[in-house]
Amino acid sequence: MGDHSRQLIKDLEEKTRLFRREILEMTFKAGSGHPGGSLSAIDIITVLYYHQMRVDPANPQWADRDRFILSKGHVCPALYAVLAEVGFFPKEALWTLRRPGSILQGHPDMRLTPGVEMSTGSLGQGLSVACGMALAARIDEKDYTVYCMLGDGEVQEGNVWAGAMFAAHERLDNLIAILDRNQLQIEGFTEDVMALDPLADKWKAFGWDVLALEDGNDVSQVLTVLDKAVECQGKPKIIIANTIKGKGVSFMENRVEYHGRALSPDEMKRARQELEIPGFKVG
Repeated sequence: MGDHSRQLIKDLEEKTRLFRREILEMTFKAGSGHPGGSLSAIDIITVLYYHQMRVDPANPQWADRDRFILSKGHVCPALYAVLAEVGFFPKEALWTLRRPGSILQGHPDMRLTPGVEMSTGSLGQGLSVACGMALAARIDEKDYTVYCMLGDGEVQEGNVWAGAMFAAHERLDNLIAILDRNQLQIEGFTEDVMALDPLADKWKAFGWDVLALEDGNDVSQVLTVLDKAVECQGKPKIIIANTIKGKGVSFMENRVEYHGRALSPDEMKRARQELEIPGFKVG
């Protein structure tokens, strides 16, 4: 547990339970979306915004803020749930997900959504932009940190490795990538579609410090590993986080069919029973 209090861990766990319910409710109401990967990523995103990152919802463009890029932009329901709860925009907006004219589109749009640093969804591009932001901090003599979440299917893209090579060359130690290693992509298991392992050795060969996160859905472990990543100096860092797609809803866990579809009414009824939160309301 390290230096993190039991109360902090409990509070974060309660938040992630709320966010899981909101992810499922907003995609169910929209009738589409990507709930599986949102559930695998939510614990890490929650710790980033509630403990790790320096942000100001009242001033989204604050020059000294830390930056978070969700390169796997299709899991934006997770990011939207956190941004709303932190205060970047009213929570009522969550129930307009994917509607025409909504500030919350099916992939993040930096022009529409306060708190979104980059429009993502075309996979493989987020890390390169994160490199540019990290380099800009050095040029501007700022001390902010840039965090970038990647999907494991996404790192089959060549642009990711071009960014990895650049970051190591520039020794961007204010850049922390986080790989959501849930082992599933739209067509099946990553190791069947295009094998990624040994992932840690590949990132080390590209000149990165690599940190292993045994359980990326355990907020206490997430807290500890993120603290370690900030302490590492001289190289860009990547956290390879083992997660479970669909985490938190028993029948969704490790099931590829929940990559890109909302739950049916019967499935939603079952999920609500598992994630029951007293007084929960959908606007």
